[in-house]
Amino acid sequence: MNSPVSTHQSPLADWFDAGWRYHAYSFYLRQQYGARVQRISLDGGMSCPNRDGRVGFEGCIFCDNRSFSPSRRMPQASLATQLEAGIRQVRTRFGCERFVAYLQPSTNTYGSVTQLRELYEQAISRPEIVALSIGTRPDCVPEPVLDLLGEFARRTSLTVEFGLQTMHDRSLTWLRRGHDYGAFLDAIQRARGRGFRLGAHVILGIPRETREDMRATARELARLDLDAVKIHNLYAVRNTPLEELVNRGSVPLWDRLEFVHAAVDFLELLPPRMVVERVGGTAPPEFLVAPRWCRDRPGLLTALRAELLRRDSWQGKLWHS
Repeated sequence: MNSPVSTHQSPLADWFDAGWRYHAYSFYLRQQYGARVQRISLDGGMSCPNRDGRVGFEGCIFCDNRSFSPSRRMPQASLATQLEAGIRQVRTRFGCERFVAYLQPSTNTYGSVTQLRELYEQAISRPEIVALSIGTRPDCVPEPVLDLLGEFARRTSLTVEFGLQTMHDRSLTWLRRGHDYGAFLDAIQRARGRGFRLGAHVILGIPRETREDMRATARELARLDLDAVKIHNLYAVRNTPLEELVNRGSVPLWDRLEFVHAAVDFLELLPPRMVVERVGGTAPPEFLVAPRWCRDRPGLLTALRAELLRRDSWQGKLWHS
């Protein structure tokens, strides 16, 4: 009788690190570069249309950029200084020599082509940088910016990560995203064929979304055949509208087991080749309000693996091409 791990190893073993049962980002990078590769978070000093008034002033219901990125919790340094410090720190901690430059906080396609070109040039300026990852919103990729991204994709491995969160417009309204699902579809359609990888961020545990609603988002990402996904739990950080709702008891946040069950549901519907760049989200203790369990990343990953084994399941088990 096959062991739980061996049941998925053919024909899906090419996509998974043995024992994890999903296409983890660390495994993908090692397969691509033959060695450990780590991301370095960089702050390009960009703004957001949901903060500067073009879309809104208050931002998303969950958003405080200081909780997402270390660079927003200290005085702004030049990108060159951030790169130097990041490479030094990550090299010391992990012993690796190759890195992904990750433009993480705010909206990193929200600027003029001249401004963005300079930013991206700086981000890939060091020989240790083997790839560039750019986080943005789906309503901030006009044609000239997409042309620029295509230009950089011819020079380095490039991933553009779109903050989607969910395919359901009622939830996007509750999250105060300032765009609808149609904006995401439009961005994906116009971005295809330009040589860069396409990714999406999603949030599980949005109030009033059912497990079937979340599975519908997974099926849609599978239909769109994206290259990568990040699956986050809804969590609250200080000085946000979500903190107020959580403290009043208006918004219940999931416990770890609820998130793990929904995450496995989600993974089962994704194609095996889609890279799972992250499962779970958190913030530093001085920013995090709830749930406290999301600070324990090893515990979360252990619970996720246990649930996959319990179900004898894996990424793509219920996916139909």
